[in-house]
Amino acid sequence: MAALLQPNTNSLQVPGSDISVSTSPSSSPSPSRNECSIAPLTPSPSPRTELRPRVARPFSVVVAIDFGTTSSGYAFSFTEDPEAIHMMRRWEGGDPGVANQKSPTCLLLTPELRFHSFGFAARDSYHDLDPEEARHWLYFDKFKMKIHSTSDLTMVTELESVNGRRVRAIEVFAHALRFFREHALKEVKDQSSSVLEGDEVRWVITVPAVWRQPAKQFMREAAYLAGLVSPDSPEQLLIALEPEAASIYCRKLRLHQVIDLSQRPMMNGLDLDGSRPFDSSFRQGDKYIVADCGGGTVDLTVHQIEQPQGTLKELYKASGGPYGAVGVDLAFEAMLCKIFGADFIETFKAKRPAAWVDLTIAFEARKRTAAPGRASALNISLPFSFIDFYKRHCGQSVETALRKSNMNIVKWSSQGMLRLTTEAMNELFQPTISNIIKHIEKLMQKEEVRGVRFLFLVGGFAESPMLQRAVQNALGQHCRIIIPQDVGLTILKGAVLFGLDPTVVRVRRCPLTYGVGVLNRFVEGRHPREKLLIKDGREWCTDILDRFVSVDQSVALGEVVRRSYTPARVGQRKIIINIYCSPSDDMLYITDPGVRKCGAITLDLPEPGAAAAGGDGAGAGDGAGSERREIRATMQFGDTEIKVMAVDVLTGRQVRASIDFLSN
Repeated sequence: MAALLQPNTNSLQVPGSDISVSTSPSSSPSPSRNECSIAPLTPSPSPRTELRPRVARPFSVVVAIDFGTTSSGYAFSFTEDPEAIHMMRRWEGGDPGVANQKSPTCLLLTPELRFHSFGFAARDSYHDLDPEEARHWLYFDKFKMKIHSTSDLTMVTELESVNGRRVRAIEVFAHALRFFREHALKEVKDQSSSVLEGDEVRWVITVPAVWRQPAKQFMREAAYLAGLVSPDSPEQLLIALEPEAASIYCRKLRLHQVIDLSQRPMMNGLDLDGSRPFDSSFRQGDKYIVADCGGGTVDLTVHQIEQPQGTLKELYKASGGPYGAVGVDLAFEAMLCKIFGADFIETFKAKRPAAWVDLTIAFEARKRTAAPGRASALNISLPFSFIDFYKRHCGQSVETALRKSNMNIVKWSSQGMLRLTTEAMNELFQPTISNIIKHIEKLMQKEEVRGVRFLFLVGGFAESPMLQRAVQNALGQHCRIIIPQDVGLTILKGAVLFGLDPTVVRVRRCPLTYGVGVLNRFVEGRHPREKLLIKDGREWCTDILDRFVSVDQSVALGEVVRRSYTPARVGQRKIIINIYCSPSDDMLYITDPGVRKCGAITLDLPEPGAAAAGGDGAGAGDGAGSERREIRATMQFGDTEIKVMAVDVLTGRQVRASIDFLSN
């Protein structure tokens, strides 16, 4: 088969497959009726998308929501003054002495599953509940990680609250987004001189770049459910990739807005290798890595600033993993299990859920002050109910348990505190930090990433002195380690800039290989016998993977992939095409190891009579226009989400086309 994105290949006809048959799986595909034609892309120096025409700023305001694992926030900008990014007002509640421009990502529902509060208000309200009453309320925190870790995410995937009750995840996310919608719109209206209509607001929601298509679609569906936008106006909502948003912001930074962690020896203002130091701004051609170190995930992107337009080109597919600050919290929980027993910790979480949340908040606050040079121990207050519950449940004191555990790096203070020595904090941080550094080092060895001069650390975890020192020690000799001054708000501000100009990232890399299963002529000796299908006296090979795009392939924003499909039966009203994906590109069949079904394209066909009536034999050019209906599907892979549209070739009419990654 021809390579997919080679512009000058001759158009290739691939006879039919399972892809356009919407009858039961047992029905045999019909090669003569069901065709898939591969139309080559036309080369163009400046490709323009056919799927989302760029209209001249129809929106009056862009509102971005940074939906994080541990903290969330929003920011906005009016399109008439795009340089001014307004951060959200400070929250009610919050930790004393801290400027809270973001809020903890936690949600509280009443026992009747109604929304009660979000953020600091949810945390404080839950804390103030009577312990017996708290067992009936539903408190959720760090729930975003569930979307990352669920391999078979659907609209009915459930989340478990602290008290063990389960709720559909889509409803939990919708509650949170609805809260942000109301807060943000109120603030935007307070600052706007004109009356804003709903369709004048463009919304942007951030997600990790390592999230797959189902997770991105899940956030979009949650936004529809929350009423941010209507499913009829999908272009009003953009999904922004977190490190990409940070990158868009970082490329505009000036010297006074960053902290340079690197301490490379300098001579006459130049690095010893003769290149220039980080000066007032980026220049065209510069390559840089953005490491978004958040609560749940660490996300890496590599960008180059293109000449002369200053747009961004992704040099290597986004990578990363679940190496966020939550890893340190889980290590602390594992340490408590070692000291007090895993059974006790599970029982305490179930019986005293609010007190458990108090304990995790106490650790979170102390964790932020951990630093490599710190000599004194970190004190973490154990709630009185923990001390009391342990004594009644286990028949001995907390102090005795600590002594028996032989964990010498954790001490007990008579004031009711666990004292974590420097060694204990190192032990909690080390596995997570080690994973982050290994991942960056592995990325920097890739051919496409050679010559990178800057590494930007962004995200909430990037504020940790423990992480900063470790990254500087491990990587400071290879590139300049840069931290923006407002490191925790970098993604939020970048997401606003992305909403103002979604074309700023011009070339992206495909995270996976995508394609469909088709039939090809059977070739003896090349195709396995078990794939042979004989139909109407002809021999076909089944299950061949017809690639749309390949993993790590560069796809520009305007590039599209086209396929034509013909219904298997006269009068057929739907074509359903299964999409398969794989993390590698060395497979031939949809049954190969590593290939999995990940979604489906649905084409809703207009009445066949309507197609024939408008035809006048102009379709296939062979007099068969009335019986052969060709539906041409156009797919775009260069955006943050995969999009599809379709046209009935005979009539030129748009066909309702949708792509679904959540129905598996």
